[in-house]
Amino acid sequence: MCTVSFVKTNHTVILTSNRDERVLRPSAEPPLVYALAGKKIMYPKDPQAGGTWYVVDNDGTVLVLLNGAREKHIINPPYRKSRGLIVLELISALSPILEWDGILLEKIEPFTIVLFEKEVLYQLRWDGLEKEKLVLDSNKKHIWSSSPLYSAAIRKEREQLFYSFLQKNEFVDAQAMYQFHRYTDVEDSENGLIINRNNALKTLSITQAVLKDSALDLRYFDLIAEQECASSIVIEKKVQSDSV
Repeated sequence: MCTVSFVKTNHTVILTSNRDERVLRPSAEPPLVYALAGKKIMYPKDPQAGGTWYVVDNDGTVLVLLNGAREKHIINPPYRKSRGLIVLELISALSPILEWDGILLEKIEPFTIVLFEKEVLYQLRWDGLEKEKLVLDSNKKHIWSSSPLYSAAIRKEREQLFYSFLQKNEFVDAQAMYQFHRYTDVEDSENGLIINRNNALKTLSITQAVLKDSALDLRYFDLIAEQECASSIVIEKKVQSDSV
């Protein structure tokens, strides 16, 4: 939930996310398929609040959460609901992007969401006062880093690492993006892509969705337990009948 990249190459969409969290937080449950509001959705579950930072559905929608909006905010609890539950609320809607327009977020901690829905890439932000919706070019490659954990200067450095990696690798696939998220700048345990800040805050997992044709593959790497699991969900193409 704290470093996210988006890459579209050879008709394949790859969204990869590193989750940085306190080590005292209970370990997440690996991704499973759930039924919600008539949809099949798949996500790793945070047992503490029951929500998630990464969810996909059988429409081919991918929704990824990062803590914080544009800049680091002052934490001001109590909050009404976990941000991970907001993720599930959005994905349960017929259209998450339409749900975003009407969803009430008062007393929710600031966050950023990367949403890929119906071939359109969105950046959604809540800064504690206002919502923001930005349509991004899905033919370009993007990276985000969590503002509460990384200063603007560090976020810029991470962008430079990302674009330098892309320049050196003309063709990137899912494995290449996993390698980038797993092994880039490994000597920097404070601000690298895999962090370990005094054994209190660590990168716990990497989650990656790969969309191609009518399949969505989800790979989950538990970096603490050193376990990997993979599962798939079939993208159901909606057929619209012509009106008479």
